[in-house]
Amino acid sequence: MEIQDRAAWVGWPLAAGLAAASFLWLGLSGCAVGPDYQKPETKLQEFHSAAAVEPRATGARAPDLDAWWQGFNDPMLSGLVQRAQAQNLDLAGALARVQQARGAASEAGAQLLPSADLNGQTARIHQSLESPIGQAASHLPGYNRNQSDYTLGLGASWELDLFGGLRRGSAAASADADAAVAEQAGTRISVTADTADAYLRIRGDQARIAVAERQVATDEHLLDLVNQRFGHGLAAVREVAQAEALLSQARASLQPLRIDLEAQMNRLDVLLGQQPGTSGAELQTPKDIPAVPGIPVGDKPVEVLRRRPDVIAAERRLAASNARVGQAVAEYYPHLSLSGLLGYEASHPGDLFKAATFQPGAAAGLRWRVFDFGKVGAEVAQAKGAKAEALARYQQSVLHAAEDVENAFTSLVQLEAHRQELHSEVAALTRARDSSQEAYQGGVIALTDVLDADRQLLAAQDALAQTQADSGRAAVGAFRALGGGW
Repeated sequence: MEIQDRAAWVGWPLAAGLAAASFLWLGLSGCAVGPDYQKPETKLQEFHSAAAVEPRATGARAPDLDAWWQGFNDPMLSGLVQRAQAQNLDLAGALARVQQARGAASEAGAQLLPSADLNGQTARIHQSLESPIGQAASHLPGYNRNQSDYTLGLGASWELDLFGGLRRGSAAASADADAAVAEQAGTRISVTADTADAYLRIRGDQARIAVAERQVATDEHLLDLVNQRFGHGLAAVREVAQAEALLSQARASLQPLRIDLEAQMNRLDVLLGQQPGTSGAELQTPKDIPAVPGIPVGDKPVEVLRRRPDVIAAERRLAASNARVGQAVAEYYPHLSLSGLLGYEASHPGDLFKAATFQPGAAAGLRWRVFDFGKVGAEVAQAKGAKAEALARYQQSVLHAAEDVENAFTSLVQLEAHRQELHSEVAALTRARDSSQEAYQGGVIALTDVLDADRQLLAAQDALAQTQADSGRAAVGAFRALGGGW
């Protein structure tokens, strides 16, 4: 009973002080120095390239932006995208950064709340007889040089956020966590788009290799024909050499294509989080380049900006920098903290919880940087400069977003128009090449005319295969620019 009475008598002023401080803190909780954040207003005109994309005749509706890769109607592409989203190491790193940022935000928020610590200590001392205490106490009856000290206590401390510095810091950390989440979404979009881009380049290289191999077979047949004519005295040595050079040219076009094909397969493996060379077996069988799906163009620019993770992250970084200005300004003002201790100290463990060993304490602290040679002012100026930089980065991210959309739309429209022209060119050159071979066999035209028609057809067929792949890649770029895949 005595211990409880003593604890109540001593603890009452502590509780009263904490209660008074709580009311004071609640009264000032709305006071937070520094500028309140206002999201910058962004105005963009309509995308001027959208009008050219809208009338595209693809024969298929535009896919949903959150799963745009399914619009290519290629099961292998869809499977690769799903694997990349589950296994990509850049995406795993981005998720880890989100966890770090959220942990930092939780820590900053916890600074606003009191903290309590339970401490215990045991000390054993063999007192020196020549120390001041030893010299004075050694002559007393019953003095023992061997001494023990046992302490056990519960301490609490609380910094009162009178001017909002801690709240501004918590707001900054929360905004940083939001930015990390948006950046993770941006990484997801990039990984998805890069996976589709690598796949389309693989199919494009395979199509171009097939064109070159067909051309090699054609040129081999032509060389046989020239050799036969040469054997009958109907062709000159120069014509044989020209046919051989054309065959070598067709064969030489294969090596760069095979180099790029291998590089894209290795790139795809890294995107899938696996060792290069792993996916070669499942991709070595050539398949047609997927048809380009429709592109949604009905979104307003402001809707695209709301969906673009890079713009969201830049806006959240701006909000964090604004909060840090207030955090720096709060250093102009005093910081008040309260602490208390309820504990026991005794020379024997059995005496720890007796009334005589009860040892409470309370303290109030004040910290005020009254004179620091302008250090606070420099910190405020630095925070304001960081905010101005964050604002410029946000505005630049908005312009880059609009640029990405405009460029992607233009590339898609122009590449598809180029592909249509190449279709017509290939058809015309095929007829011209076939006619020239027939005319050469009949002795009507020279071999140079056949070689020239053959060379033009090879170039057009290669350009058509590359443009078909590039059109698909341009569509991927459009989906990426619109913020699809989040």
